Amino acid sequence: MAVVELSIAGGEGSVPIAECPSACSVRCSATHHRGQCMDVCIDCCGKCLCVPSGTIGHKDECPCYRDMKTKEGLPKCP
Repeated sequence: MAVVELSIAGGEGSVPIAECPSACSVRCSATHHRGQCMDVCIDCCGKCLCVPSGTIGHKDECPCYRDMKTKEGLPKCP
C-alpha cells in the first residue's frame, strides 16, 4: 500500500517557524509599507505556521491566517 501526501501551498502548518521571515518576504514584496507588513505577517505566521501564496489574496489556503482580526474587527494578517 502506498501513501501519498498532498499539500496545498500556504496550507496551515506548512511553514516551519524559522521560515516565516522568508515566506513573509514574498507576501510583503509588493507593498510600500514593507516593515509594518513584515512585522504583522511574521506574527501571524508564528501563530498559524502558514502564509498564503502570492502577494495578495489566496487567504483561503490558510484559514487561521485569514480569520485573525484586529481589536477593531478588521483582518489582521496581510
